[in-house]
Amino acid sequence: MPSRLFSPIAAACVFVAAIAISAPSVARAPDPHSGIAWQVVSSDADVDRAFAFARQSGKPVFLYWGAVWCPPCNQVKATLFSRPDFVERTQAFVPVYVDGDKPGAQKVAARFKVSGYPTMVLFKPDGSEVTRLPGEIDPQRYLLALSAGLDAEIPVKELVKRALGHQQLTPVQWKLLAFYSWDVDDQQVFSKKELPGRLSELASAAPDSIGAAKVRLAFKSIAARAKEDGKGATASGGDRAIVDRVLVSAQSSREQWDLVVFDAEPMVKYLAPASADRLQLARRWDDSLQGLVAGGTLSRSDSVDALSARIDLWKVIDGTDELSADRQRFVRDALTRLVSQTTDRYERQAVVPGAADAMASAGLAKESDEMLKAELPRAVAPYYHMLILAANAKKRGDKLEALRWYEEAWRKSEGPATRIQWGSGYVRQLMELAPQDTKRIADAASSVVSSLQPTGETFYKRNERSLQKMATQLLKWQGSDPIRTKEVARVRAQLSGKCSKLPATDAGRSNCEGVFDLAAAKDET
Repeated sequence: MPSRLFSPIAAACVFVAAIAISAPSVARAPDPHSGIAWQVVSSDADVDRAFAFARQSGKPVFLYWGAVWCPPCNQVKATLFSRPDFVERTQAFVPVYVDGDKPGAQKVAARFKVSGYPTMVLFKPDGSEVTRLPGEIDPQRYLLALSAGLDAEIPVKELVKRALGHQQLTPVQWKLLAFYSWDVDDQQVFSKKELPGRLSELASAAPDSIGAAKVRLAFKSIAARAKEDGKGATASGGDRAIVDRVLVSAQSSREQWDLVVFDAEPMVKYLAPASADRLQLARRWDDSLQGLVAGGTLSRSDSVDALSARIDLWKVIDGTDELSADRQRFVRDALTRLVSQTTDRYERQAVVPGAADAMASAGLAKESDEMLKAELPRAVAPYYHMLILAANAKKRGDKLEALRWYEEAWRKSEGPATRIQWGSGYVRQLMELAPQDTKRIADAASSVVSSLQPTGETFYKRNERSLQKMATQLLKWQGSDPIRTKEVARVRAQLSGKCSKLPATDAGRSNCEGVFDLAAAKDET
């Protein structure tokens, strides 16, 4: 999903063939008020117990991968997990929650090939994956997609093969493909390179009788190509016809509202390279966004995203990055109203950062900062808001203030994975904004490494990726400077010390040892 990401109670036991299979520890997480009996897992053993329970009960598994700070995750908690009809639906499956900041969670993420927050995956009781569900659609359509997934007897991978092999699929199976979450697929079905073409093939193979599902597949294929703009991608007349079909009415725009909101600017630039045509398309797209918000069916968070998309389009329409005073006034009033209407603390974790980011994009930097600072005392995860404060300061050229907020966000962050991600990000910002401050950079990098737990579970997925990014930047930063080279060598030796504490057969050890080696290989290429 675009983002412009507990306490256990006792569980009953059941007995099969004289062997007790207990449900894993149950928690009311991630939302303690939702009433969902989440099975909280953070290790391979936890996962195995959850799937053993699923096999014994004959129920599929619904796996939710999220993080406390993640705005889209909090949006899902507020608008989906809290719904009585969704809570009731959970009786049909085993709900499993993986908090990305629990010890061992990143290794679990590697097992299921999940990385982006939030990711929601349906599995059969035997552990085979059926589909990945999108988090950006409205709750009602989500429930329909969930039902299709629960009723599916054939996994998405196999459905794709059959569809591309021109075998007949049912309307429900086509819907499963249309609403598959390609954004968090982690290249399970298609590689990033082949995704645009394959989605186009699926759209072509889909029968006209499935209506909006066929349009959705085609639209998503165009959006995937739009992201390749500048790399030789060119739009066709058929692409424009599909988009015109979506924008032609309020109903058709509503059917694909998430695509209209999240893919606005890149799609306009891709579909209309000529200035006059681009202006016309941008205005039509803006009208559709205005209609979606006015229709009153979008959540507050989605309304913020729609306004953010309008801001991007206004810059295209007006031919300037500076919004007029009237447009700024409209943005300020609309966002202030949306924030004031949001009382649920989880929903605020999605709405406030999004609104502040949109204000900054509209040139309302002061108002953006004020909104974020006012929210810090009551935010679910204030350290996320601090990152936007840092970005605002960086944008206006205040390097000292930017680094102060980046550092505080890291210091205040919670959870091992988040601290690694925030800490390595702070080090990278230091190298960009204060490259001459060798001691501060070296000390920060050393602090990040010293906080690493010397266990194999530490060096997977987001953790491994964050450390590699830091290492890559450190190697570039050191250059041929002997002092910097010495400091980077010290950090590298410090990390090697952590790696050496892991068993030689532990896959996490090779991940750990490969952090700087892979970074060096990337630097050479």
